[in-house]
Amino acid sequence: MTLDVQTIRKDFPVLSRELHGNRLVYLDSAASSQTPQPVLDAMDRYYRWSRSNVHRGVYALAEEATDLYEGGRTALADLVDADRRGVVLTKNATEACNLVAYSWVRRNLREGDALLTTGMEHHANLVPFLHASKDLGFEVRQIPITEDGQLDLDAARDLVADGKVRFAGVVHVSNVLGTINDVAAVAAIVREANPDCIVHVDGAQAVPQMPVSFRDLGVDFYVVTGHKMCGPTGIGALIARPELLESMDPFLTGGEMIREVSFEEVTWNEVPHKFEAGTPMIAEAAGLAAAIGYLRSLGLGAVRAHERQLTATFLEGLRSLDGVSVHGPAEAALRGGAISFTVDGVHPHDIGAMLDQHGVCVRVGHHCAKPLMRTLGVNATVRASLYLYNGEDDLQPLLDGLTAARKFFAR
Repeated sequence: MTLDVQTIRKDFPVLSRELHGNRLVYLDSAASSQTPQPVLDAMDRYYRWSRSNVHRGVYALAEEATDLYEGGRTALADLVDADRRGVVLTKNATEACNLVAYSWVRRNLREGDALLTTGMEHHANLVPFLHASKDLGFEVRQIPITEDGQLDLDAARDLVADGKVRFAGVVHVSNVLGTINDVAAVAAIVREANPDCIVHVDGAQAVPQMPVSFRDLGVDFYVVTGHKMCGPTGIGALIARPELLESMDPFLTGGEMIREVSFEEVTWNEVPHKFEAGTPMIAEAAGLAAAIGYLRSLGLGAVRAHERQLTATFLEGLRSLDGVSVHGPAEAALRGGAISFTVDGVHPHDIGAMLDQHGVCVRVGHHCAKPLMRTLGVNATVRASLYLYNGEDDLQPLLDGLTAARKFFAR
């Protein structure tokens, strides 16, 4: 199945806009994807027709709202091949990472233990663990990156050989380099040295653009966010083994997540509800379910094939320009749709401003990955990130804008 980009674009209202007299070319989906009409309709329908709080109400609206909210959980569990009891709905992937940091890492790691991370992590999957290490005294070890933007798995074996690594956190698809990491291989490496090691994966960039099976990966935690997969902002999830969640204490406390409360004792609700304190993201869950339905109607295999071919085309186009340096794996098969690059003699923010005048939306800066920027030897990059509504006709506006920027700033 191939994607009909022109038809798909009609599902996204914002893509009918013009910017500065040019057709809008949106190349920033690694930051946030655009939202299709079915998602907007689902959220609007909740607010217009089923507006209520969830769970304990016995009237029809409350039951409808509960079904919408729980439907988001079920849809996500089905999408990633996970037990729905292990799907904790959060505000975003960052909150999900913090849940893991506070409810597992801080409760289990101590001085003498080690935590394994990588040199290409987003701050959301790094800072909560670095913060914990400062408080608790455990060691943080980093898998280095090879010259072609991949994890050095031989170095990883050396880093875990002493058996002290009890937790490993790794990104599935880099938001900067686009690298698709073999997280199942990383899990096997760390567990060969320590069979009890917990493996946590940042899947925020992976789930929107490729088929993912939580069960097949064989990991313990996996985080996602809705706003990168055609869904709304304000909702994400921690996907986990239910029995692991049962062994953990909650990160946030209050209403909804309790079973019994007295002045002497508090007991927690069953999983995953004990991690969902307070009124949850009901409209957002309805939107997430609609987004998942939309992606499944296209087929994530087809989305991945489309992005792979389009990435190859964009890489070739960017490398045809003098003075452009592309970071990450050379082969499109090894990477997702994020392409980071620098232009000799022109600051990334100037590139971004010039591209905006051509109707092209890209991301500029450190992309919440400052340690990686230092490894690359740059302060910032330009990032063009591709998705299912992008086509080859989006390449030329990007190249034209880059050529104009080089001419302007060379004066």
